Amino acid sequence: MAQFTAEELLLAPQKYEYLDHTADVQLHSWGDNLQEAFEQCGMAMFAYMTEIESVEIKQCEEIEAVGDDLEGLLFHFLDELLFLFSCDPFLICSKLTITEFITGPEFRIKCKCYGEEFVIGKHPQGTEVKAITYSAMQIVNQPENKRFELFVIIDI
Repeated sequence: MAQFTAEELLLAPQKYEYLDHTADVQLHSWGDNLQEAFEQCGMAMFAYMTEIESVEIKQCEEIEAVGDDLEGLLFHFLDELLFLFSCDPFLICSKLTITEFITGPEFRIKCKCYGEEFVIGKHPQGTEVKAITYSAMQIVNQPENKRFELFVIIDI
């Protein structure tokens, strides 16, 4: 098993919720900056699939995502996370740390994904996420509240 620092094992506070949407679910996340809002949106997706409290940090995988704009970057970031869960090693994450976040003129993310292999019996089975959508996707900057908010509908 890999060794992790105390900082790597420290989980971020929850800054997301789920909003009802016809036949799907809308992820709503927020953060003090855009990078934190992206990390929280990824965590919201994983938490919809299982109870995050049941996920130990035993391994770390890295992903990269690129997009033509912020919405495309968010879509591809979540899609890469879903791919990580859907293919070997079937990684379910309890922590995401974006290590590179470029938002113009090119749009790129590199992210460390901490968690373990999803195991039925150990991890309560939530709802399967089939796909990420662009439908009603919003990235909102709220300077008066000093936070960014993201809204993403996922196909379940």
